[in-house]
Amino acid sequence: MASKDRFLLVVVFLAGVGTLGIEMVMPRLLAPFFGTSQPIWAVVIGTTLLYLAIGYQLGGRLADRFPNERVLYRLIILAGFVCAFVPLLSRPILQFAQFALRNVVAGGFIGALLAAVLLFAAPVILMATVGPFAIRLRLKQAAEGVEAAGRTAGAVSAISTVGSIVGTFLTVLVLIPTIGTQLTIYSMAVFLLLLGIIGLRDWRYLALLGVVAALAFFTLSDQRQIKAADCTNCTLIAEAESAYNYIQVAQQDIVYSNGVEDPRSVLLLNEGLALHSIDRRKFAVTGDPLDLLTDGGPWDYFAVAPYFYPERDPTSVRSLAMLGAGAGTVPKQMLAIYGADMQIAGVEIDPHILELGRSYFDVEAGEPGYPNYRVYGQDARAWLASTEQTYDIIGVDAYHQPYIPFHLTTVEFFREVRTHLNPDGVAVVNAARSPGGDGRWCMQLATTMRSVFPQVFMLDTRSTHGASNVILVGINRPVG
Repeated sequence: MASKDRFLLVVVFLAGVGTLGIEMVMPRLLAPFFGTSQPIWAVVIGTTLLYLAIGYQLGGRLADRFPNERVLYRLIILAGFVCAFVPLLSRPILQFAQFALRNVVAGGFIGALLAAVLLFAAPVILMATVGPFAIRLRLKQAAEGVEAAGRTAGAVSAISTVGSIVGTFLTVLVLIPTIGTQLTIYSMAVFLLLLGIIGLRDWRYLALLGVVAALAFFTLSDQRQIKAADCTNCTLIAEAESAYNYIQVAQQDIVYSNGVEDPRSVLLLNEGLALHSIDRRKFAVTGDPLDLLTDGGPWDYFAVAPYFYPERDPTSVRSLAMLGAGAGTVPKQMLAIYGADMQIAGVEIDPHILELGRSYFDVEAGEPGYPNYRVYGQDARAWLASTEQTYDIIGVDAYHQPYIPFHLTTVEFFREVRTHLNPDGVAVVNAARSPGGDGRWCMQLATTMRSVFPQVFMLDTRSTHGASNVILVGINRPVG
């Protein structure tokens, strides 16, 4: 194999890395504005496949018309250069799509589709031209000609796919968690530019790196937040990107009708249309458990769920496993109500949320005054299957439409929950309604729980800040 042919295969591999790297950045840019639900992932995958199809067709036509590797390398350079403009254009395009379609049925889906088309079409289409172009160039160089077509197409496709696998894991597991979304995009842009310039050996194109550096400096030196906190009377305190979520911590300034001010820390995720944890600052001053209540929010119901058993003694409530603990609202209430020595396991799939909980929500886990409070950065069902401990309360707060983790809604999951309950234990589930107030999902979940627990109770909640949830309580033994 000639050195030129070997280099072409290296280019195919690295182009696969860059193509999937760009694709895996797409959902992270969309997340703060449209979330990361399955419909949004459908947008990401569907539009990417469309771009690839267009790019394959375009690449084949160009390769037949201009079977010259210099054309291929110019396409790669152009893809990298176009990619460098994505961070600069993303904020205005995403904000426009979000606000223009917020009140439209399926607006999030349509907005994400529009944003993906405007931002990512050009770089992905250009990168998709590499595969068919490389096949044409190898066939041109092969002595066997068309007789080598099958082997050539198979080798190029396999090498490109392996590169795509590397690009997927490199971007998701290393680059985005380490350097963030915007810097990852600029890294991909520089990577593609260098790849094309090395292949072309025309060093005049190095001037484009200066343009990319200027764009990166302009964008990254602007220290504005990715977006403002969407909740009422909220001021953004911190934001972060984790492997799972775009995370915001905000201060919400509540003023009651009597003029009393009640500042609190709140946790928002992704598109920010719901509060996932609340910490009222007043409790740090008064120490009164009542000052941890959240004005009728769903978290306030977990502490009273054990009393579906008549004449329940509060001293018998000694343990809690909170699946979907967030920044620790329910564990904090339990410790204040039932005592600092209560045994609590807080399970949250996103370890970064746990870190922010310690920094901004006074999570007491691991502190000497709370010897039995532990947090675990794991998937709820996997953690539950790995522990032998039983609990008086198992809380589940992992549902928010359209984010419904299906593996936490099955009969098998609730059977696992019941096996970890003490004889007088209760399973407490926060089943959030859809944004329009549709409660059919809550009824379906209650029906699933009823196939496992002897009795299931439904509590319809209405908080002062407008949230509408259903609390489902499954009890381990029937009561009269």
